[in-house]
Amino acid sequence: MNLLAFGQTGQVAQELSRLGVQTLGRDVADLMDPGICAALIADSDAQAVINAAAYTAVDQAEEDEATALAVNGTAPGSLARACAAKGVPFVHISTDYVFDGSGMQPFRVSDPTAPLGAYGRTKLAGEDAVRDSQAAYGILRTSWVFSAHGGNFVKTMLRLGAERDKLTIVADQIGGPTPARDIAAACVRMAKDLAADSSKSGTYHFSGAPDVSWAEFARTIFDQAGLTCAVEDIPSSAYPTPAQRPLNSRLDCSLTRDVFDIARPDWHAGLSAVLADLGAV
Repeated sequence: MNLLAFGQTGQVAQELSRLGVQTLGRDVADLMDPGICAALIADSDAQAVINAAAYTAVDQAEEDEATALAVNGTAPGSLARACAAKGVPFVHISTDYVFDGSGMQPFRVSDPTAPLGAYGRTKLAGEDAVRDSQAAYGILRTSWVFSAHGGNFVKTMLRLGAERDKLTIVADQIGGPTPARDIAAACVRMAKDLAADSSKSGTYHFSGAPDVSWAEFARTIFDQAGLTCAVEDIPSSAYPTPAQRPLNSRLDCSLTRDVFDIARPDWHAGLSAVLADLGAV
């Protein structure tokens, strides 16, 4: 199946490229100019389109929400409408940040959204635009993405863990670390299934298992990488950031399993693969 993906340098986009998906970078497909991006879809022979491009600078979005909204909100709607006109499905990656992080239960797809900050608001706007596009679509909300590419928590921990004897890590934010490789595979599977059956259109959740805190995740990274850095648990209040992070990022992924037969990935195995890619084991 001929798939086209927007995004080229991001974590998921690089994993899509590994799977043989054609990816488009900002040099030819700048989401700040959605008209050009829509034209690329119209002129392509793609049988499905995946949007793996986004404005992901969560803290910076608090000061530059207009740019974040253009990339995360306006552009996905334009891409989805182009897919609708072409009669091909559109898969769009979203985030747990559309929720407020309250409670301790995993968020279901049907739960009310209530973003805490600009990043979540702009991603929610993108979801709404995709739903309104008339395209066959799959919105895939995910969390805590990591890979051997770009900047992410795993690579930061490896660097700091090699430099220091102890780190203080937030322990009251709980979620599912998700390997970018598994997100890419899930997007490809969804695109193929939606091309065959548009009735599967909808919003879905996908995150790694089991759910852990950032502190617990850090300990596992150090253990697998053979680093002796100790981890001290701290509350989020001890590590203030411009954008408020959700305390509860747990996602109920049962609908994704039931509709697409995609199970939550074991992030321990994904971490091992990433560390091997990085030569850290």
